[in-house]
Order: sequence, then C-alpha cells, then structure tokens
Amino acid sequence: MKKLIALSFCLAILNIVSAQVKDPVAWSFTSKKINETTYEVSLTATLQKSWHLYSQTTPEGGPFPTAINFAKNPLLSLDGDIKEVGKLEQKNEPLFGVDVKQFSNTVSFVQVVKVKGKAKTFLSGSLEFMTCNNQECLPPQTKKFSIALK
Repeated sequence: MKKLIALSFCLAILNIVSAQVKDPVAWSFTSKKINETTYEVSLTATLQKSWHLYSQTTPEGGPFPTAINFAKNPLLSLDGDIKEVGKLEQKNEPLFGVDVKQFSNTVSFVQVVKVKGKAKTFLSGSLEFMTCNNQECLPPQTKKFSIALK
C-alpha cells in the first residue's frame, strides 16, 4: 500500500511539473521622447538561455516571423519602418530547410512615432512571435501592448 501511495505521489508531481507552461521570453514596452512631437517606442524581448526569436523577415517555408501590428490612432503617425536592434544571427535551420534570421538573449523592435498636437495618448497593438531552442519550437504567441506617450 505504501508503494502505491508513493507511486501515485510521484506521478502527481511529474504531471504537475510537465504541465508547466513554457514562456522563454519576457517583453517590456517603453517610449522615449525625442522632441515635442516625436517618440521612439521600443518593444524589447529578453530571452532565456538557449532560446531564440525570429526576425520580422523569414524566407518562404521558414518559421513564423515576428509581426507587429499597431492599432489605428488618429493622434499618431508612424515614421519609417520598425528597426530590429540586437545581434542578428543567420543560420541554416534544418527543421525548416531554409536559412533563417534570429535573435538570442535580447532584441528590441523600435518604431519612431509622431504625435499630432499636444494630447497625451497611447500606442497600442499586438505582436506575434515564435520562439525555439535546439530541441523544440513553441507555437506562435500573440501579446497585446499599450505604451503611454508622455
């Protein structure tokens, strides 16, 4: 009977441990005022060791690229394209059979935004991304954000 109880306990612990959700990336969202009407907005990913995040540009048949979608706001206009700031790695990904662009450790996606008028407002939206390590890829995830421009 003691063996059965011990076995049940071990199986319950194993089930709890394996059911933990993996979240190898932490996101932070910041804005920096450049002048009266211009802000630099950064969406920064900090990845756990051995995990990587894919660039916004991936080849056909490759992994799910990082995509950032900004909500429409009549008080804002986007100035230029989103810049990727981090150590870009290019490597052949056997899982997908293509050369991919990816980031490890940390990467910031930076967008310059112009505010119309002097009103305080927010830049909102969502980002979609996929993370992998040498053993597995997690399904694409979506994260919503709202960044104060003040």
